[in-house]
Amino acid sequence: MAESYDLIIRGGVVVNQDGEGRRDLGVTAGRIAAIGDLGRASAGQTIDATGLHVLPGVIDTQVHFREPGLTQKEDLETGSRSAVLGGVTAVFEMPNTNPLTTGAEALADKVARGHHRMHCDFAFYVGGTRENTRDLAELERLPGCCGIKVFMGSSTGSLLVEDDDGVRNVLEHIRRRAAFHSEDEYRLNERKGMRVENDPRSHPVWRDEITALQCTRRLVALARETGRRIHVLHVTTAQEMEFLATHKDVASVEVTPHHLTMAAPECYERLGTLAQMNPPVRDATHRAALWRGLDQGVVDVLGSDHAPHTRDEKAKPYPASPSGMTGVQTLVPLMLDHVNAGKLTLARFVDLTSAGPNRLFGIANKGRIAVGYDADFTVVDLKRRETITDAKVGSRAGWTPYDGVTVTGWPVGTILRGRRVMWEGEIVTPGHGEAMRFGEAL
Repeated sequence: MAESYDLIIRGGVVVNQDGEGRRDLGVTAGRIAAIGDLGRASAGQTIDATGLHVLPGVIDTQVHFREPGLTQKEDLETGSRSAVLGGVTAVFEMPNTNPLTTGAEALADKVARGHHRMHCDFAFYVGGTRENTRDLAELERLPGCCGIKVFMGSSTGSLLVEDDDGVRNVLEHIRRRAAFHSEDEYRLNERKGMRVENDPRSHPVWRDEITALQCTRRLVALARETGRRIHVLHVTTAQEMEFLATHKDVASVEVTPHHLTMAAPECYERLGTLAQMNPPVRDATHRAALWRGLDQGVVDVLGSDHAPHTRDEKAKPYPASPSGMTGVQTLVPLMLDHVNAGKLTLARFVDLTSAGPNRLFGIANKGRIAVGYDADFTVVDLKRRETITDAKVGSRAGWTPYDGVTVTGWPVGTILRGRRVMWEGEIVTPGHGEAMRFGEAL
């Protein structure tokens, strides 16, 4: 008797830890039930993926969806809508909301807000502060928590632990890998005079490479002292990449698509404050060093650092303008364009966006295409040429710094736990996102 499944994806090229090849995928009860030739099997629903590549669901491990408190910029529904339109099946969301996500009640509130309202699966960082240090061991094990996040340099919001004693205290109270915004607050304050009114080209002058390297050196020393694992977010400098290559036993590394794609001063001259991010987009020398770090395996994951602001907010003259841009929806197409340009392989892209997050954070049942895992898939057409436009942006912010950019490689389908969520640019299933689970907190 032929096997029967809830869903069969037929004829696609499956890309996974064992390479890529044409295989069918059978799904039952939201989990992968079979991989191989399922030509004799039947299913309640069949998707023809001929000519397409089926990747493990892309996991974006750094987004800011702004809810609660800042929903004029974004909320969990609109941010996750943008995610699945871009082929992203799961996100780690940041704690600089209002109120801050620093306690059990605020975390539980976010999980409840996201459940079956967000379009993708989710987890939330808890912000590490001086006030909640003693609670962190309990907080990092709560349902829906992906770990602790610490801002060592001020960015947006009021979370800040800039001193060694404060960071040491956080590290001493946790067990899971913690994520850090690594810019030296003391140097940032000293150099505020380097900002030039109404000239965002001065942004990377103020927040220079020494500001980043100095903080990352301090952070690695504290990780060694306390015996803890750290995750350095949005690395931007050649010096940091070279330094972190010698400390991979304690430090994992994230880079972002915008730091791999843009370069100063051109991006500021063309986009103005729309290119303003923390840490900043730097010159092409640093961009080349990030690509070397990616090529050499120093980089572990890609995160979009999706951090939307309204057009009116971004239109304020620098430095009154806030730092941040949309990015979750453009992560996949931008990086597929780099794949087509020969800058990285498709297998490396998969490692950076699914296997890498699984490996670093111990996500249960996600991050690879394997029997028993969640049936999360990002379906892409590697040959399709599309132009990114503001009109296609699902984010409430309604803009992208890549408006008018044409790319080769496009997400055509987002499948979450066996359900088509997005297909051919349309949301086809109501939100059914759920909190991810983690091995260290089961």
